[in-house]
Amino acid sequence: MIYLQTVLIVLGLLAGWLLVRAAARRFAARHPEFGALREEGEGCGCGNHKCGTDQCKREEH
Repeated sequence: MIYLQTVLIVLGLLAGWLLVRAAARRFAARHPEFGALREEGEGCGCGNHKCGTDQCKREEH
């Protein structure tokens, strides 16, 4: 019984997160003055959000 409750809670959290993401996309589409929506996983890959600069390249000494 506890296993079923745990599975349902996890699925409910996942469904809630998907609803929040969809609402954020709709809000961003309706209000372009706030800028583009940043999705997870976007960026340079180095943790720096100033892509297009040399800051994402690692310096080798």
